[in-house]
Amino acid sequence: MRGAQNRFFRPLLWPTLFTLAALPVLLGLGFWQLDRLEWKEALLVKLEQRMVADPAPFPAPEEWGEIDPYKEEYTRFQLEGRFLAREFHYFQQNAKGTPGYAVISPLEVTEGTVVLVNRGFVPAHLKETDAHGGIPESADDAPLRFTGILRAPATRGAFDGVDDPEKNVWMVRDPAAMGATLDVALVAPFIIDAEPGSFPGEYPKAGATRPELSNNHLDYALTWFSLAATLLIIYLLYHRANGRIGRP
Repeated sequence: MRGAQNRFFRPLLWPTLFTLAALPVLLGLGFWQLDRLEWKEALLVKLEQRMVADPAPFPAPEEWGEIDPYKEEYTRFQLEGRFLAREFHYFQQNAKGTPGYAVISPLEVTEGTVVLVNRGFVPAHLKETDAHGGIPESADDAPLRFTGILRAPATRGAFDGVDDPEKNVWMVRDPAAMGATLDVALVAPFIIDAEPGSFPGEYPKAGATRPELSNNHLDYALTWFSLAATLLIIYLLYHRANGRIGRP
């Protein structure tokens, strides 16, 4: 009995039970985030590879319904068609934080069927069509040919503003909402980002497409591991303060 009383470490019941229950959870969450980090990095590499792969022929309108834009996002396609005399102005900021608009135009690929094409960014003062160069068209009235990258439609978040179709200001990149204002039979359920050099002129400025995937898993993992370490330190300090570490 005397030997038991002289143990160097004499753990208290409830703090020990709590620590034994919480510590594996915190460590498990940390290792889970490391697994997510590995998965996310592999996915980003895959998307980057898609964006430099040879462009595929653009699918026919009857195939659009079979495409999952979220699984096929960032795939390059070779497009051909004529732009309708219409633009949608999607409010955004460029990489430098300058406010402006993405100029999105309906490209008619066959009669009555269109895909919305993001032609690029313009500063706010170049919003109107006549200020940034007009609707692209070929000199010989032949269909335009260019390469673009498939983008999935955006979903409206709690903090997104309200679209204003009368002022042609759109706060969500939603082809269904924009397409509903067009007098056409079919609108593709995705958007195409035109690549740099697709159309003449400085603006709209294409080529800002980047995978929009957050990758904070390493930070999250470090947070969970830090909490686990903090819990262990507090556990030991608590026992030390209560005379449970060292000889009594």
